[in-house]
Amino acid sequence: MQLVDYISRHTQLSEKSIQNTVLLLNEDCTIPFISRYRKERTGNLDEVQVGAILNFKSQFEALEKRKDSIIKSVEEQGLLTPELRQKFQQSIDLTSLEDLYLPFKKKRKTKAETAIKNGLEPLAKIIMAQNAADIDAIALKYLNKSITNKEEALEGARHIIAEWINERGDVRNQIRYQLEKSAQLTSKVIGTKKEDEKAQKFRDYFDWSEPLSRCPSHRLLAILRAENEKFIRVKIEIDDERAIEKIRQRLLKSRGRSTEHIDQAIEDAYKRLLFPSLSNELLKKAKEKADDGAIQVFSKNLKQLLLGAPLGEKRILAIDPGFRTGCKVVCLTAGGELVHNETIYPHAPKNDSSGAIKKISSLADAYKIEAIAIGNGTASRETERLIKRISFKNPIEVFVVSEAGASIYSASKIARDEFPNYDVTVRGAVSIGRRLADPLAELVKIDAKSIGVGQYQHDVDQTKLKTSLDSVVESCVNAVGVNINTASVPLLSYVSGIGPKLAENIVNYRNENGAFESRSQIKKVPRLGSKAFEQGAAFLRIKEAKNPLDDSSVHPESYAIVKKMAEDKGIVLTELISNKSILQNIDLNLYCTDSIGLPTLKDILEELEKPGLDRREKAKVFAFNQNIRSITDLQEGQLLPGIVNNITNFGCFVDIGIKESGLIHVSNLSNSFVKDVNEHVHLHQQIIVKVLSVDVARKRIQLALHQ
Repeated sequence: MQLVDYISRHTQLSEKSIQNTVLLLNEDCTIPFISRYRKERTGNLDEVQVGAILNFKSQFEALEKRKDSIIKSVEEQGLLTPELRQKFQQSIDLTSLEDLYLPFKKKRKTKAETAIKNGLEPLAKIIMAQNAADIDAIALKYLNKSITNKEEALEGARHIIAEWINERGDVRNQIRYQLEKSAQLTSKVIGTKKEDEKAQKFRDYFDWSEPLSRCPSHRLLAILRAENEKFIRVKIEIDDERAIEKIRQRLLKSRGRSTEHIDQAIEDAYKRLLFPSLSNELLKKAKEKADDGAIQVFSKNLKQLLLGAPLGEKRILAIDPGFRTGCKVVCLTAGGELVHNETIYPHAPKNDSSGAIKKISSLADAYKIEAIAIGNGTASRETERLIKRISFKNPIEVFVVSEAGASIYSASKIARDEFPNYDVTVRGAVSIGRRLADPLAELVKIDAKSIGVGQYQHDVDQTKLKTSLDSVVESCVNAVGVNINTASVPLLSYVSGIGPKLAENIVNYRNENGAFESRSQIKKVPRLGSKAFEQGAAFLRIKEAKNPLDDSSVHPESYAIVKKMAEDKGIVLTELISNKSILQNIDLNLYCTDSIGLPTLKDILEELEKPGLDRREKAKVFAFNQNIRSITDLQEGQLLPGIVNNITNFGCFVDIGIKESGLIHVSNLSNSFVKDVNEHVHLHQQIIVKVLSVDVARKRIQLALHQ
């Protein structure tokens, strides 16, 4: 099977689209660049479709690499025939390929291997032929110094037969089919762990059983975590007798003297070889599927978080609240630069609220503060109430900002490089303020796994998780675009075609030569060649550039077309941009070329209407119910404002302004069936919830989305 056929089989996309996309990927083009600026070649594929092609391309290449390795191994054993080579090459997945290779795979010393060395393979073949009249008598012919009686001879022959059965692809597929259809997942608590305090969060699984095929990803990951932590034992179960009978039906030709030996070999093969191997394979696949589900949820949440509403370039006072250690206060310029920091102690044990109010008020005046950002951790609500008591001279909006991952950032090398002369508390407060101004620009500095918008992130395949999250960050950064004159190294490193090293070079060039004045100047950055410029230039924006297109998503390769549009209308370029009446009357067919067609031209026209527009929503002020300060204040039936702070496959968690988040289960999200939680709520959405139940002891709050 060829690469294009393999991808087409899995994606149902046209062969031409796949072929051209593969060529672009082989030319080191990025997904954002391909989906945005090569629509004519791909057939207008979006990022998800291009990403799928890349994924299946990688799968195919891994399969082909494994085929080559297997063929080489069998060839070195002197056992490769033209027919066998063809079978290996025609395999369409790793499972069937590994089944074919199983008889040739180098194994640890097995019972069958010992029996073959003792000369019992001919006896095994006679038994399998099922036509010998007196097996006992025949077995006596195979006695030697290692095999001293017929029982040992027959047992060795059965070991060989068991291995043959284990290596039969049809038998393995039969057991796989039964496992996939009817495998039961069971778990039992380990006796000594039943009263363990740490095990109590898994007590639902102390005596649990359900069909594996119906076990949702979050529950499977929870069960496997409990097993890894040695609280429970997990088993896969099916109807063993039915499985063994299915093998009998395949192997037994008639009832004769050989039957009892084949029967024993079948049972041995099933219990010792087939079931342990294939049940582990099934559980591994279920885990991979659960990983994919968890990673998908994590990725969706991360995308929503990164594309969260920015406040924009405002002068911000940010507070990292605390009790005993005080509240760290920083003042930031509209560009996010730190201009002041200090600590106030409005809460217990010092309770200097009047001093704190005076200090905040004077800082707001001195630095012309336009907004206040308060971290949502310890003492957040108390600090918010304090701030709202202050009568500022000018209107100041107050926001509560998620602190998730701020401590990770503040102790990181990135933070130390940005603020070498300040401690972690100052850096954390700065991060909170910058998150309000631009969540995307600040959150890219933190390992995505530390942001806290997923479940079981430490249990899933870490390589897959990193690949997926990196892809999400790259997609978000390039969808919004980056101001090259203010962007940090971490932010620039996610721009299409740039990467960490070129990002450093860009910042160093900017520091040495001043702000970039045009996109063409980007070519002067050391080691930034034509390929990197092609991939990244359109995602790098230059504010107030001489050429207004430099602050747009129009690619430099299309500048000449836009210039021609303006000339044909008898106006200069600046008169064309944002002139909706003229833009809507342009006949795009006149500007089609061999490489740029209507899809790209439509994108250009859309961008020219509102060049450089940030399509993210603007940040909105939000207030929790001030009467709710702890879980004990909650009562069934209350309607409360809340903010969605995590989304899972089974529902979403909502911050209602206290330490514990409440859960809206999928069944309480809508009156109709909920297929995808993201279709009903999104991360950081401001909603109204109804309190359904409160379990103070277990600190669990059940909510419903108020319709």
